[in-house]
Amino acid sequence: MIKSLLIANRGEIACRIIRTARDMGIRTVAVYSDADAKAMHVREADAAVHIGASAARESYLVGEKIIAAAKASGAEAIHPGYGFLSENAEFAQAVIDAGLIWVGPAPASITAMGLKDAAKKLMAEAGVPVTPGYMGANQDPAFLGQRAAEIGYPVLIKAVAGGGGKGMRKVDDAADFADALASCQREATASFGNAHVLIEKYIQRPRHIEVQVFGDTHGNIVHLFERDCSLQRRHQKVIEEAPAPGMDEATREQLCAAAVKAAKAVDYVGAGTIEFIADASEGLRADRIWFMEMNTRLQVEHPVTEEITGVDLVEWQLRVASGEALPKRQDELRINGWAMEARLYAENPATGFLPSIGSLDHLAFPDELRIDTGVEQGGEVSPFYDPMIAKLIARGDTRDEAIAALRDGIDGTEVWPVKTNAGFLGRLLDLPEFGEGDVDTGLIAREVDFLVLPPAPESEELAEVAALLCASSGEGPISAALGFRLNAGPRAEARLLDDSGQTHIVSFDEIEADAPTADVLAFADGFARRYVLAEPRGSGVNAVGDGAILSPMPGRIIAVDVTAGQAVTKGQKLLTLEAMKMEHSLTAPFDGVVAELNAEAGAQVQVEALLARIEAVDDK
Repeated sequence: MIKSLLIANRGEIACRIIRTARDMGIRTVAVYSDADAKAMHVREADAAVHIGASAARESYLVGEKIIAAAKASGAEAIHPGYGFLSENAEFAQAVIDAGLIWVGPAPASITAMGLKDAAKKLMAEAGVPVTPGYMGANQDPAFLGQRAAEIGYPVLIKAVAGGGGKGMRKVDDAADFADALASCQREATASFGNAHVLIEKYIQRPRHIEVQVFGDTHGNIVHLFERDCSLQRRHQKVIEEAPAPGMDEATREQLCAAAVKAAKAVDYVGAGTIEFIADASEGLRADRIWFMEMNTRLQVEHPVTEEITGVDLVEWQLRVASGEALPKRQDELRINGWAMEARLYAENPATGFLPSIGSLDHLAFPDELRIDTGVEQGGEVSPFYDPMIAKLIARGDTRDEAIAALRDGIDGTEVWPVKTNAGFLGRLLDLPEFGEGDVDTGLIAREVDFLVLPPAPESEELAEVAALLCASSGEGPISAALGFRLNAGPRAEARLLDDSGQTHIVSFDEIEADAPTADVLAFADGFARRYVLAEPRGSGVNAVGDGAILSPMPGRIIAVDVTAGQAVTKGQKLLTLEAMKMEHSLTAPFDGVVAELNAEAGAQVQVEALLARIEAVDDK
């Protein structure tokens, strides 16, 4: 058995691996960048090695530094987690060549499945059904446009080296193909260093079904059943569950058999996931499910498989890497209950899901859920890495029980002042279609207006806030959560201002309190609000913007589409900002002209930097 393990990753997955390794008596070594010097995974490991500057390309993506850290710390094995170098065959080979144990599949397996086009060809040869499309080497834009027309719109452009929704674009019309291709290739180059793409038919009623597979060095390969990851936004998974709703035993058997066949085609060792796309227009049918890709690593959503099988997948990884056979045979694996995972992100759904960074001054999770996280109260959400705060994982004997448990857990999640998608997640669980299991990858896009709209605060919440803010005794500002009982007293009225700029006039029962408060935090249904007493004249945040286009976060400008003095229309793209590994388009808030332009391609900008100003045109 491995005695000492270096985790070549950060955040929640590093903490997750450390937890299992500790239980197995394995010494752990963390690596960290400048930004992560005080991170949770650094403190939880037995030892930690600094590997460079905050940017991942100078630290977590530098294989030589990670191997050197392993040797310097006395680690005998490296676990890559997911993301970063986890599917980099050259890094895996370098680890092996350095005399270290690689906790993952053989480099040849990573290479075989690493490029989507080559993987699809391999699967087709192995008898695994694949989606129709173009996977060739010709990357001429005109040629690709012609092939897209032959396949028939809508089509999906996908980076062959992609993952996590990066380098992927749906195109509905030939007129949009060239721009989508260019954007996809830019993002693919920035994220993976490879601009090559493939084109495949876009399935109109798609569901994303994946199968967990596991192999050992003794020739054994098993599956641990399926997961449904259809709830996605911009091709990134939001809520995952296991098993898949609506999956009958016959279809499950054929699907899982195809996944095992795919894994055997590359002599797979370790944890892997075979991803399929299903046309759900007629329910889940084995003849309408096609191979998409294989992820040659542990998946973010692996906890739901663990919850329904009772298997610790990280433990299996470490045992297999140590040369042991799989702990269980296929006939010993069973589905027990239902599990769901929601990804809690530091992002603001009300502003187009722009990432939110900063200090986690208040952070609380419910005890009833399994929480996989790499941050804690007082920590920071950095602009350098993925903005996920935690994975909220619930289990129940039935799907309804799992939904109820996850919904209650979201209600009990409190984060401030960083914005999160908790309320969005709660509303998603409330959708009738989700409750019925009638899901597909387009559900969020169809319901997004409802999902991102914060509900109006309840009158009881407002009354409690007003009473606390207006308490007259004591001194010193405090921040309080709600839930106390109001004492009977004279009626009073107050004007409250919330953090969105909304004013509320509230009548309430006066109370006595030990200390007044300058502001109050209220958490309900996953939404967070901060209230203050409004000025008597009711001034607050302007409801109408002044046309200033501010950078929503630190990042790099990769394209400027307008010039100073140019006339623009509401919604027209002004420029594109690259931040937190994604592209974000900034658009005109109303019809007008570009009165000021302070942006140029390639420039680095800070949060709230004035990039442009749009001035309305007087029609008179």
